[in-house]
Amino acid sequence: MITGAYSLVRQAIQLGLLPRLTILHTSEAFSGQIYIPRANGALLVGAVLLVLMFHTSNSLASAYGIAVATTMVVDGILGFIVIWKLWQMRWWLAALMMIPLVVVDFTFLSANMLKLFEGAWAPLLFGASMVLLILTWQRGTRILVHKTRRTEVPIETLLRSMEKKPPHSVPGTAVFLTSDPDFAPTALLHNLKHNKVLHEKNVILTIITADTPRVSEEERVTITPISPRFSRVSLKFGYMESPNVPKALAIARKLGWQFDIMSTSFFLSRRALKPAAHSCMPRWQDRLFIALAKSASDATDFFQIPTGRVVEVGTQVTV
Repeated sequence: MITGAYSLVRQAIQLGLLPRLTILHTSEAFSGQIYIPRANGALLVGAVLLVLMFHTSNSLASAYGIAVATTMVVDGILGFIVIWKLWQMRWWLAALMMIPLVVVDFTFLSANMLKLFEGAWAPLLFGASMVLLILTWQRGTRILVHKTRRTEVPIETLLRSMEKKPPHSVPGTAVFLTSDPDFAPTALLHNLKHNKVLHEKNVILTIITADTPRVSEEERVTITPISPRFSRVSLKFGYMESPNVPKALAIARKLGWQFDIMSTSFFLSRRALKPAAHSCMPRWQDRLFIALAKSASDATDFFQIPTGRVVEVGTQVTV
């Protein structure tokens, strides 16, 4: 259960369902052997609370029963979606296959609902809390992206303006991390505004999480030149992989990019979130999202970028 919790949490982080958490690798031979301190702490707190509330394992029978029954119902519904959408089978054939199984599982679930006040409420409360955290994180992230997009500039527009009035050039390579390569990263705009310099080579870096567990080295790196001094680079990782940016960029040498970590600077933007006077979310959900964002681990550690090569630019955003 402990190792399964680690795997699920890491996959949820990679898919954008949860904020970044520190993930420690405990083996050089097996990439999937990981340890997540915060997940381990949450399991400890949960185990202690269960012992204090139920005292004996017999009292946990109702909670265990409804947890298993609910999982079976959800698995049946997901199985229908997989057969219909991914296996491209007609929906009524998929329904004929899965409805009998779901009906049986739902019968068990209905029976366990009779024990709701005997302990079955515990897994339902836990599940509802996880759904609330995921929905809050996704909704807040969408609002944050929408608000920051209004102040960003398309990268093509920025390049045209720099052609008319070129900034001072300095040697080396600058890598700017962003989630949308079509717009100029905030760190790039602030670097031009405050430092008034531009590196000889500049990379707009985007990290993509694939729908597959792992990605081959051939698909890892994609380089797209957009001007003599700018290139778009996308790094693709599977949802079960831990993103290692320097190691992935080293693969780009095979594609002709002369990457030298010692002459490369990574520019990241760090957002300080503040509650807005008129937020798109309820006040409690707004504060929950800000708390989740503050609990996220540093992008430098998460993407395994050498700390000595990182420059962070701070901005304040209201959500």
